[in-house]
Amino acid sequence: MVENYITRHVEEVVKRIAKRKPVVIVTGARQVGKTTMLEQLFDIGFVTMNTAETRQSAKENPSRFFEFNKLPIIVDEIQKAPELFEYVKDIVDKQKSCGQFFFTGSQSFKLMKNVSESLAGRAGIIQMLGLSLRELNGVNYHEPFKPTKAHIENMRDTKSVEFGKLLEIIHKGSFPELYEKESSLKDWNDYHNSYFQTYIEKDVRELINIKDELAFLKFVRAVAARTGQLLNYASISEICGKDEKTVKSWLSILQTNGLVYLLEPYSNNLNKRLVKTPKMYFLDTGLLCYLLKWNSPEQLFNGAMWGSVFETFVVGEIIKSYYNDGQTLLPLYYYRDKEKNEIDIIIEEAGTLYPVEIKTTSDPNKSMIAAFDILKKIPDRKTGEGAIICLAKKVLPLAGCNWIIPVELI
Repeated sequence: MVENYITRHVEEVVKRIAKRKPVVIVTGARQVGKTTMLEQLFDIGFVTMNTAETRQSAKENPSRFFEFNKLPIIVDEIQKAPELFEYVKDIVDKQKSCGQFFFTGSQSFKLMKNVSESLAGRAGIIQMLGLSLRELNGVNYHEPFKPTKAHIENMRDTKSVEFGKLLEIIHKGSFPELYEKESSLKDWNDYHNSYFQTYIEKDVRELINIKDELAFLKFVRAVAARTGQLLNYASISEICGKDEKTVKSWLSILQTNGLVYLLEPYSNNLNKRLVKTPKMYFLDTGLLCYLLKWNSPEQLFNGAMWGSVFETFVVGEIIKSYYNDGQTLLPLYYYRDKEKNEIDIIIEEAGTLYPVEIKTTSDPNKSMIAAFDILKKIPDRKTGEGAIICLAKKVLPLAGCNWIIPVELI
């Protein structure tokens, strides 16, 4: 058991799926806590495909692998031994028992390819990100975020987070290891340096043949520097010196490995004035700060990208609230039209649109939500409650059915 383990909200999803599926797959970026969570939940066998001996055994004698490694079992980085998937399918079909296999994988592209080919219908898939602000703050409420009075009521006992502490969390990022014990800025730098090198050497090299590491580093930094902006392949291509086809391929790797999220624009067939390009978000703000050399919380706050990083953090927290509820197809969009009317987040549920603006101010005003009225013109959709998520210290009503919501209440 891990000392100072922080309870993960997605644990309830894992237990729920394990009761109705024989295979549970937890996927997400390297070191977000997938294996640690499973080991905390289940006192069962464990093997990792990170060791050469285990991989060799699985590849050379897959039919006997689960005779030596008894079920139920956790298999870490299962995508490194694709030979096992057909045998897992045979065992599942014969035994028809739930909660027998718990797989983790940090290379979602390879993992999901094998799952779709061998385990379709037999596996429950969970996407996992790093620690959420709710988890760090000890909040037990697990429902996905919506900017509603009901959500605010459910979060009313949440401890307030002082701005200095919030800034530290945003700069530190969401990898659990950084919270297991006290860490200095040097520790933070060492951790992210090691993380990024491991990511390139182990994950990226196994997916594509990178001959120019410097170009890939420039590419990742260019992506980080454009967090919260419309995706522009040409701009990134120019910086890293690679063609747009290569940039698209590399970006898909960051996506499938859980490092980048593309937020799609809200659209309907009746409005041709809407922007069609997704917005790009770098999901871990700590790794983002490391890549852009914001080496302290103070440098981050005083830097030119503070607003973009804060928006990225909030969007990431909203995404986590849905992943931690077991949802993988998220009802999240942004709005922008050619008249430059913009809404940072739209949450769509049952024909209702819930708008959200994200601001670094502690004193928002109703002019900041003027664009919300545009949603009332969309046919066959209702406009629900909305909010400005910001640095205010308490919840306040704002113009109609909209709210001022402090960031810790996401």
